[in-house]
Amino acid sequence: MNATEQSPPQHLLRLITGYWVTQLIHVVARLEIADRLADGSRTSEALAAECGVRARELHRVLRALAAEGLFTEVAPRMFAVTSLGELLQKNRPGSLHARAIVSGGKDYAAWGALLHSVQTGQPAFDRVHGADHFTWLQGHPGMAAAFHETMTQFAAQNYRAVVEAFDFGGFRCVADIGGGHGQLLALILARHPAIRGILFDAPHVIAGAGGPLREAGVASRCEPIGGDFFVSVPAGGDAYVLSHILHDWDDESALRLLATLRRAMTPVARLLIVEKIIPSGDGPSLAKLMDIHMLVLTGGLERTEEEFRVLLAHAGFQLERVVPTASFMSVLVAKPV
Repeated sequence: MNATEQSPPQHLLRLITGYWVTQLIHVVARLEIADRLADGSRTSEALAAECGVRARELHRVLRALAAEGLFTEVAPRMFAVTSLGELLQKNRPGSLHARAIVSGGKDYAAWGALLHSVQTGQPAFDRVHGADHFTWLQGHPGMAAAFHETMTQFAAQNYRAVVEAFDFGGFRCVADIGGGHGQLLALILARHPAIRGILFDAPHVIAGAGGPLREAGVASRCEPIGGDFFVSVPAGGDAYVLSHILHDWDDESALRLLATLRRAMTPVARLLIVEKIIPSGDGPSLAKLMDIHMLVLTGGLERTEEEFRVLLAHAGFQLERVVPTASFMSVLVAKPV
């Protein structure tokens, strides 16, 4: 066995103690260490003084993360950020800074009660935090800002792959249901000048939305509308997009949402579901882990292609095709029946 190989007990111990690294990364993200090292190496003492923490303890944290490849100790107690650690810089393309804040904060606490979800089928988040995920976020603006930033980061990393893989050009009006601040819709409208859009989300989301649409110069072709997608959605679209939405909900709630869309859609309209699909077999898959994350957070789930097919059939849709993308997202195309 060479130095890079692990015995089975070493491998399992590494998995068991994975939360150690989660919290180390969360701490340096909260302290914005990667940003503070953007202009070059600095001592742990200088960083600690700037952050208002203890120098020796910060040195220990940075030393541990240097062993993980996020920093490097270029001289005794002098650290620089690596290319991997640069992904924790807030404004860097591809940044995962907000994800580190969210994962080591509200999500970390909820995962500690995973057994509750396995025993009951109910979201552990509600038990730990005393409110459902989205209600809790409204009362915690700092964490809500980090959560919405993770969604923006997710969009930047995946939505471009969606518009490159799927041709929206045959539609006249694309309604993005639960479309957040409009990242995906902005890319669609920018790529297809003849299309107009509808951005639909909860009123408090719509109140702060539209930035990506304005930046892309397409806001004049998009109508923002606030509402509750379990009650009604706007008519008039010939394509209805649900991107990263259905996985938030269990089957009963997902069926209620799909029924709302079905009532608004004409027979020739199409439903476009942008989601991860759980693959078959034992191979590693982000979707398999995200499936448990959704159980913990909201009681939702990721689904296999067959589970999507059955869910859609129960809601009055037929799955026509699945379009893979260069990201881990796919586009499931369904028609009303």
